[in-house]
Amino acid sequence: MALPPRLRAYLDRIGMAEPPSLDAGGLCAIQAAHRRAIPFENLSVRMGGSVSSEADTVFDKLVTQERGGFCFEHNRLFADMLALAGFSCRLLLARVLLGNPEAMPPRTHCLLLVALEDGDWIADAGFGGAYAPPMPLADGAEAQSRDGALHRLRHCADEGALPGSWLLHRKGPRLAGDGRAQSDDAWEPQYAFDMAMVAEADLAIGCHWSATHPTSRFTNHTIVSLCLPDGFASMVDRDLTVWRKGHEVDRRKVVDADEYRDVLEAHFGLAMGPADIARLPLFPA
Repeated sequence: MALPPRLRAYLDRIGMAEPPSLDAGGLCAIQAAHRRAIPFENLSVRMGGSVSSEADTVFDKLVTQERGGFCFEHNRLFADMLALAGFSCRLLLARVLLGNPEAMPPRTHCLLLVALEDGDWIADAGFGGAYAPPMPLADGAEAQSRDGALHRLRHCADEGALPGSWLLHRKGPRLAGDGRAQSDDAWEPQYAFDMAMVAEADLAIGCHWSATHPTSRFTNHTIVSLCLPDGFASMVDRDLTVWRKGHEVDRRKVVDADEYRDVLEAHFGLAMGPADIARLPLFPA
């Protein structure tokens, strides 16, 4: 049977020859392929453009144009493609605690709740801070990602409590992330979420706040990251870090617009023209 055209194009984009099996193994495989192929980035925000969580716009940007995006774009696409592949899933909203665990941030992250035969799982193809693997929705569930990090879920409160009823922690290499982790060997909160139903308007509001609010991380920093089979590559403003398990770390500051453009293509698979790079607030005119 022929696949839906959008699913075929998405699978080609992420390097999968066939749709995943409708189980935990398939979910883990397709999320890993997504995160290794489509970069997390907020370049459109920093170039003064708009960002949308609407399905057609997201598909065109991340698949057709071969760009990246932030969480509302990644997980909108991921949810749509999982549904086309036969998974039952819906989006959830979360508060990111990574880098500032004492704060009470707004719900400006999203992830997926996926119903499998063995129970509910969470999945997240759009967390830019580090790789967050699919995990069963169970108090105390743990998983290890290929970068060596451990991940743990805790059911920490009743529904409706702040910051959320579930909390995701990570313990692992600081450099296998975007620079916000503080420890290699301590559990650190990543984000809190709950099970509330999410409307399209909720996604639109979170996406708009993230792309426009003066206190948003995405209006203050230019961020690009990509999961590697054995590590993580990130560039925050002009600071590049490429970490691979068991290899020497590549850490350097990008010196000019030409090098920045080369780094985007070489490390993140993003082909951007000189005029686009000139619109980023990174290099003096």
